[in-house]
Formats: sequence, C-alpha cells, structure tokens
Amino acid sequence: MLPYWDKLTPQEKDIVSQNAVIRKYNSGSHIHSCDRQCLGMIYILSGCVRTYILSEEGREITLFRFRENDSCVLSSSCVISQITFETNMDAETDCEILIVNASVFGKLKENNIYVRCYMYEALSERFSSAMWTMQQILFEKLDKRLASFLIDEYERTDSQEIPMTHEQIAVQINSAREVVARMMKRFSSEGLVEMKRGKVILKNINGLEELT
Repeated sequence: MLPYWDKLTPQEKDIVSQNAVIRKYNSGSHIHSCDRQCLGMIYILSGCVRTYILSEEGREITLFRFRENDSCVLSSSCVISQITFETNMDAETDCEILIVNASVFGKLKENNIYVRCYMYEALSERFSSAMWTMQQILFEKLDKRLASFLIDEYERTDSQEIPMTHEQIAVQINSAREVVARMMKRFSSEGLVEMKRGKVILKNINGLEELT
C-alpha cells in the first residue's frame, strides 16, 4: 500500500487507481535516468532497485537501494523543484514496481498536505543516505567499508555465502574492481573470507566485525 494512501480523499484514491501501473523489470534493466521521460513516484512491490549518480567519466557512485515496501520520489524530479541533482535507477534483481503517474503525483503533492509532508520527509531521508555514502567514500578506509558491506549482506540474507563478483562488490561500495580484488586477497590470507568463482564465503564473522 502507498505510504500516504489512507490520507487520500475518495476522489484522490480513484485518480491514483486510474493512473497507476505495475511494471516488471528484469535484473540489470535500466528504470530511470535524467534523460528519459519523468517516471513518477515508485513503490517497490518486490526486488531491489539501485540508485546512483554518474560522473562525466562514466564512474558510478551508488547512493542507496530501494527494496520491498520502499517508495521513492526521486523518479518524479520533473514535478519536484527541490530535486536538483540527476540520479539513475537500475533493477539490481528482478523487480515488480508500482508507478504513480508523475503529473498525478504532482497534483497530489500540491493539493494534499499529507502527500506533501511525505514527499519532504522522503527527500530528507534520501539526502541523509546520500550524505552518509559520501562520508564513507571520503573518510572511511576501504577495509572497513568492505567489511561493513559483507556484514550487512550476511545480516540481510542470513547467509555466509554472498553470490557476487569482485566487480559487483566494487559497484556496491563505490570502489574499483582491482582494489576490491586486492583487499579480498588480504581478507582471504587472514582467514576472514574464502573466494570462489562468482561468490564470496564468509569464514570469520567476528573478525570482519572487528574491522568495522
């Protein structure tokens, strides 16, 4: 259910119902970018969406992820003047997404104080997440960032086996594949992880936690 659904009038609910669609995206699919038509507000029904910015040199910096039951207004940048930076969104896994038409969402935020409050709260939360990401990149050592990511994945999936390549992990922690490969080799020599083709097996959870 949309986070503001209960705060809509019966007429607004009808408008949203008539102008919302559910779309499915395969893993790796591009969902939104600044050079495409404004998508609208999205609500993740299943799967994971990665949001990132892209430098002129083509480097990607992952800002945050949206997972099941998360919603995002950044894809409605055409109707929200407060969004002044350009973001891209890709399906990190197979996804099913509810999309509320951009023009409809724009009218809702103008006419419904609850929707407007939701929008500002969502923007504030995402800005905080983006700032945390930048702090990690600028001030945290790579071994700590990598260990924190591995622990987060372990806690999220409840599995010590992480099915990711070095390149995929590098994208996740905003580093280069070669740098991640060297750090993984160090972790492996210290008995913290075991590297397999296309995956990483965590061997010493406590040891990784000590690095964070």
